[in-house]
Amino acid sequence: MTERFDLAAPAVRRLWKKTLHEGTVLQSFAFDEAHKHLYALQLAAGGAESGDLCLNRLDYDGTLLGHMYLKGFGHGVSMGVQNAADGNVWIWTEAAARNGYGQGVTRFRFFDGATRTGDDVAIREPIARSTNNQPSVCMTSKRVAIRYRLDNKPRYRVWDLDAFVARDYADPIADLAQTGLHPDSSVPFQGYALYGDHLYQLAGTAYDTATNPPEKHGNAYLSCLDIRTGKLVQRQRTEAGHSLDHREPEGVAVRHAGTPQLYLGLASGSAGARLFSLYYKPLSA
Repeated sequence: MTERFDLAAPAVRRLWKKTLHEGTVLQSFAFDEAHKHLYALQLAAGGAESGDLCLNRLDYDGTLLGHMYLKGFGHGVSMGVQNAADGNVWIWTEAAARNGYGQGVTRFRFFDGATRTGDDVAIREPIARSTNNQPSVCMTSKRVAIRYRLDNKPRYRVWDLDAFVARDYADPIADLAQTGLHPDSSVPFQGYALYGDHLYQLAGTAYDTATNPPEKHGNAYLSCLDIRTGKLVQRQRTEAGHSLDHREPEGVAVRHAGTPQLYLGLASGSAGARLFSLYYKPLSA
């Protein structure tokens, strides 16, 4: 599977200034194509240090359908949705927070109003000595990726999803360094998504009058890595949603049904009352 998104294609607005259960920014999101649900992670109010997250379920129009809390899971850097053959929907997130970031990963089912802790999920630590583990799931290729740090250097490892679920971590499909994120290496990582043979990354910061003024339309970049070679194949600045206030890039995800679409998230609004917007780039013919 080699098809990839052209990051230079114009971005299309899909959702505009929608709300989540908490007033914090969107951190990451993923799609359940079977049931037309959008799942979105955000930090619970005051939960950054402890790694407390709020998981939201919305419809594809951005209407909030429910939420649950994940106590001590992490920062919500990335997530995945697995549509299992038996009809179950599994949510993949980081878990076992330390210093606010998950040191392993887990999967669980969504139950509106529920609260989960590390004691009632099975935590996986597939990469020895690694820290800051963050998952992404591609249901088209049936693969799972984990972004992790080894000796404090960010990397990605990719497995067959069925093997990973069976806890067979011995034969990964790929292992590669995170590279090519942004022309300015000091600009922070803001999410990634796996699609087939490619990883899509997002980097950027919120508007700042001194270093990232709104009139310059932001410093957000999307980039693409080929997992077979580990090389950067494309990097593109995006001005999507440049009219938003705050405009902080947050999260990348892929819709797989029909013509695949690569989505990026943007947070806006005032502190304590953040909103989110989604833009996408369609897969080129």
